[in-house]
Amino acid sequence: MKVITKALLGAGALALSAGIAQAQDGVSACLITKTDTNPFFVKMKEGAEAKAAELGVTLKSYAGKVDGDHESQVAAIEACVADGAKGILIAASDTKAIVDSVKAARDAGVLVIALDTPLDPIDAADATFATDNFQAGLLIGQWAKATMGDAAADAKIAMLDLSISQPSVDVLRDQGFLTGFGIDVKDAAKWGDEDDPRIVGNEVTSGNEEGGLKAMEALLAKNPDINMVYTINEPSAAGAFEALKAAGKEGVLIVSVDGGCPGVADVKDGVIGATSQQYPLQMAALGVEAIAKYAADGTKPAPTEGKAFFDTGVALITDKPVEGVESLDTAKGTELCWG
Repeated sequence: MKVITKALLGAGALALSAGIAQAQDGVSACLITKTDTNPFFVKMKEGAEAKAAELGVTLKSYAGKVDGDHESQVAAIEACVADGAKGILIAASDTKAIVDSVKAARDAGVLVIALDTPLDPIDAADATFATDNFQAGLLIGQWAKATMGDAAADAKIAMLDLSISQPSVDVLRDQGFLTGFGIDVKDAAKWGDEDDPRIVGNEVTSGNEEGGLKAMEALLAKNPDINMVYTINEPSAAGAFEALKAAGKEGVLIVSVDGGCPGVADVKDGVIGATSQQYPLQMAALGVEAIAKYAADGTKPAPTEGKAFFDTGVALITDKPVEGVESLDTAKGTELCWG
């Protein structure tokens, strides 16, 4: 684990909820992410550090060695409780297994907020600040189906997921994509049980480029005629593209989720057809703000109306818009991107 003992960055200008004054002296918080190398979590950490500096909150940051490193996250929660943290922000690697540790922290009076990835069940945390990951998947699924047109009926789809533990973010994006593409998802609480013949198969990527390359190679070995690739995130999409290129496959449509600057550049360059952009800097800053508010007067954050979590927004980024699916082009996506 990598620990940063105090935030030193200056304040960032964020569109956040109003009404919080400078935090009380002595308030500490923790940020626990899946890794400290994925650009998404790097930006999340920057947002948390900037808001902590602005509010006078001491922030400690922890991360797993790789995506899926549950044990390091458990150890981080225990360290934060022992340190007297007032709140913990966590992007959980295993959304079910982490629940007992989260309960222990909450029982100790610590406010626990899930970032990006809802816990299972979602109310295991005091609050969740996240992208609507089902909507993120739905948008790329709708776009892919419309882009393929009549050929969608005979698509050969590779599903590049995150982890065999199927954390909620993994399931929501996968099932959102399939729903948008018009495929029956069977049990929406898990991926891989679908029986639509258009799905070649599911492989896990660990959310990184190497994993994406190996997963794509495995699925191409199963069916070399794949023409549609869903990816859990943009690093895995980059790996999938390299595998396709090495196999001499051109014109295969790739869709993804994240909206980081490298991913938006890949959309502009035609590597990725469309991606759903999310906003990690804002969700982390909101989380630190919520902890400061809780420390000041005991107030816990409320979810977005009609949802079980606070929705931090999502937008489809593509330079090939389709009718009926709202999108932004890569010029706008570059203005809003991170990483």
